[in-house]
Amino acid sequence: MRIVLVGPPGAGKGTQAAFLAKNLSIPHISTGDLFRANISQGTELGKQAKAYMDAGNLVPDEVTIGMAKDRMEQPDAVNGFLLDGFPRNVAQAQALDAMLDAEGMKLDAVLDLEVSEDEVVKRIAGRRICRNDSAHVFHATYTPPKQEGVCDICGGELYQRDDDSEDTVRTRLEVYHTQTEPIIDHYKAQGLVVTISALGKVNDVTDRAMEALRGQQAA
Repeated sequence: MRIVLVGPPGAGKGTQAAFLAKNLSIPHISTGDLFRANISQGTELGKQAKAYMDAGNLVPDEVTIGMAKDRMEQPDAVNGFLLDGFPRNVAQAQALDAMLDAEGMKLDAVLDLEVSEDEVVKRIAGRRICRNDSAHVFHATYTPPKQEGVCDICGGELYQRDDDSEDTVRTRLEVYHTQTEPIIDHYKAQGLVVTISALGKVNDVTDRAMEALRGQQAA
């Protein structure tokens, strides 16, 4: 299957992408991984992206599109892929359509993870990270430490990242609504969108997603 995964920040896209890609035996292609791989390997696209990023500028769509195209042409993506973070806007979605059309391929589904803004803010703004080890992550509501502000694992101080503050989260949501959410309408016009609730346990959301994708494939 060829799938695009969409949803606001905090919807659990990264977690679900990993589970779904494994269940479907297709590669998980994330924008973050594409940028890191191209920059670390010193590819021409990676050099271009780094120059923009070092200057504090947004990476142009054509650079991101080029990276995605190169990755989708790799042998492991012949039978499908799951795109996470791309396309990020309607221009990128149109470019993806043109890319696939040129290869005689098409998307099978666009999976939309639905979660309310209040829940997103609660999920992200409640995160607390250990200063000693960023892999030690707690949540003020869902997985609180035994002692407030102290890591259960190593005793390090827990803190809230600047990116996780409520104001920053709401700004990120506004960017999502303005730039990314319109691609849902773009794909609805093609009959590709399946929307599921991203609330509940991780496994329950995955099961819900797999059922929705099977239904879309059979349609």
